[in-house]
Amino acid sequence: MASAEMKGQLRKQRLAVRDAMPSDLRKEKCEAMAALGAATIAALPGAVISGFLPIRSEADIRPLMDVLRGRGARICVPVVLDRETIVFRELNDATVLVPGSFGTLGPSEDAALLEPETLLVPLAAFDAAGQRIGYGGGYYDRAIALLRQKGLARRLIGIAFDCQEVPSVAAEPHDVRLDAILTESGLRIFSPEADVE
Repeated sequence: MASAEMKGQLRKQRLAVRDAMPSDLRKEKCEAMAALGAATIAALPGAVISGFLPIRSEADIRPLMDVLRGRGARICVPVVLDRETIVFRELNDATVLVPGSFGTLGPSEDAALLEPETLLVPLAAFDAAGQRIGYGGGYYDRAIALLRQKGLARRLIGIAFDCQEVPSVAAEPHDVRLDAILTESGLRIFSPEADVE
């Protein structure tokens, strides 16, 4: 079976498991994730960190983003511009949210464009080596590649529930490996040199 086909099957399976999680259990796991992330993810004043606003059954990390902002970090979230591109717009108390692609809400065009040093990335599945399966559009892979050409995106932290872990992900050349993963069980570091903590 081709790597892309295997990834497609794993994506579908893990998202189905995530979708089936009862809402009260998801809320409990999100609260644990936010507390553990707040205790382990460093945020220096002025650091630019990308998070995300949850859609469907994704983990809700807004409380974690609030903690990081409270420590002086500038928080941004991805906004889809077209079929190929996402940019990162600042999210703060004054940000106006407008409807975006894929049923999302995101900062309006008035929000500042930022280039994150750390990205908190939603995903469909991950393995113990830090390989991830995204949603299939390649948006993050392309954005991370562009940021890294500028010396940015030095920390890539996946955000998922434990139930999204799989035995192995067959990486393709364009795939970007995670430096760490944050789940309701804690922060697991794959690349110590990425200075996640």
